[in-house]
Amino acid sequence: MRIDEQTLEKLEKLSHLRIAEEKRSEVLQQLTEILEYVESLNELDTEALDSYFSTLEGGTPMREDFPGNDPEVPKIILEHAPESRDDFFIVPAIIE
Repeated sequence: MRIDEQTLEKLEKLSHLRIAEEKRSEVLQQLTEILEYVESLNELDTEALDSYFSTLEGGTPMREDFPGNDPEVPKIILEHAPESRDDFFIVPAIIE
């Protein structure tokens, strides 16, 4: 499959991106190469593979999730802030 100029314009519109004129031919070529690679994956024989195949036996290992209560962490974070007061970050006003 080859990406043409019309398809590239649609992709630009959908992605809200603008591609510079001097880069258009390069982008067209790269997108065409990507599509050719993806199409070549269709040649793989996957009939013998299970759709739920995983390299991890027993699923994803989980760890216990528990909250930390180290009172020093907020102090350390605020020490690195450009400006803070009363346990809050001070930031410039953006609305007048």
